[in-house]
Amino acid sequence: MPSKNQRCAWANGDPLYEKYHDAEWGVPLYDDDLLFEFLVLEGFQAGLSWLTVLKKRENFRKAFDNFDARKIAKYNQKKVGKLMLDAGIIRNKLKINSAVSNAQAFLKVQKEFGTFSDYFWKFTDGKPIVNKWKDMGQIPAKTELAETISKDMKNRGFKFVGPTIIYAHMQATGMVNDHLISCFRWKECTE
Repeated sequence: MPSKNQRCAWANGDPLYEKYHDAEWGVPLYDDDLLFEFLVLEGFQAGLSWLTVLKKRENFRKAFDNFDARKIAKYNQKKVGKLMLDAGIIRNKLKINSAVSNAQAFLKVQKEFGTFSDYFWKFTDGKPIVNKWKDMGQIPAKTELAETISKDMKNRGFKFVGPTIIYAHMQATGMVNDHLISCFRWKECTE
């Protein structure tokens, strides 16, 4: 059995990364509010490191009304302009606008499926995919399933949801367990 200090290599060296890895990453998540939060954050992460986003996560929560999709869906250009001045977040107008359009698409999906979770998890029949990777080089950046979900989400009006972003979202929210089998979290996220 791996020791408590044996974690996925990408998470070593920064206390924030280690805490995120040890407590959140890869844990199956079915809560709509948290799924939306990760979706927004994954969109902002595009082209940047996840650590950059994690360091600004609390600022994002404040700036984006605690990731309340109902509020974000109503943001106007005045609010977008205010967000563009907020040095605590990633100030990219396309990404900010995508958070607004994604909130609108998210609410439509909730209306159609009852919850976003039901929609999202239907792609795996509600169960996580458990991989058995031995080293980081085996973990793909995207998969065929991520491409399928990405295409479906784009057709529903979501933005910044390419297959690489969607695969990262699947990993973060535990739809896929991509912890290495040598990592102490692999077994915990499998049970």
